[in-house]
Amino acid sequence: MSDEAETDHSLERLVFFSDAVFAIAITLLVIEIDIPDLPKGASVGSYGHALNSLIPSFAGFFMSFAVIAGFWAAHHSAFSLASTYSRRMLPWNLVLLGMIALMPWVTAFLSRNLNELVPTAVYFGVFTITALLNLRLVFIATDAAVSDPGQMPAVLIRRRCIGLAAGAATAFCLSFVLPGPQRFMGLLAVPLWIRLLTGTLRSSVFARRNETPAA
Repeated sequence: MSDEAETDHSLERLVFFSDAVFAIAITLLVIEIDIPDLPKGASVGSYGHALNSLIPSFAGFFMSFAVIAGFWAAHHSAFSLASTYSRRMLPWNLVLLGMIALMPWVTAFLSRNLNELVPTAVYFGVFTITALLNLRLVFIATDAAVSDPGQMPAVLIRRRCIGLAAGAATAFCLSFVLPGPQRFMGLLAVPLWIRLLTGTLRSSVFARRNETPAA
């Protein structure tokens, strides 16, 4: 029996477990933001100063929320097209989830050492490794869908994930070149790569969806 012939129950368990890990990781991001501990009757200025000191933590939260949400969206889209479970999915999925679970820590490390080279490089390094693992898993999950000419969205999902990985790698490389806060400009490479790789294909998919049957 082929390793692709497992029951859908195994596929459902993998997806449910993955969704739980994504949800926990994205929730832990906010736990890393310290609550200001001020004495009773503290002045408005004191509260303002305390909140101002948390801006890096909030910036890290929103950035990583978007990153994890993007990986979840790719995972969800790919597995919505997966028709059967494959044993190849499990190890890649577990390693991917391990990197997702690490994101709250690297986010806190970055937020508390904002604009420093090492924390920024570590963050983008983890981002790049996660994107590559995500890419491999998406290719496995959409393998059958890509071979089906009626499943053009699978090709689009793959290209988006290639763009995500390319953008993450670009941001990682630029973190060693750009100074200070300019290192985060590397994140702009992600939507640019995705747009570059999916622009024409997206138009093709849209056109096919709007085709009217011949009379």
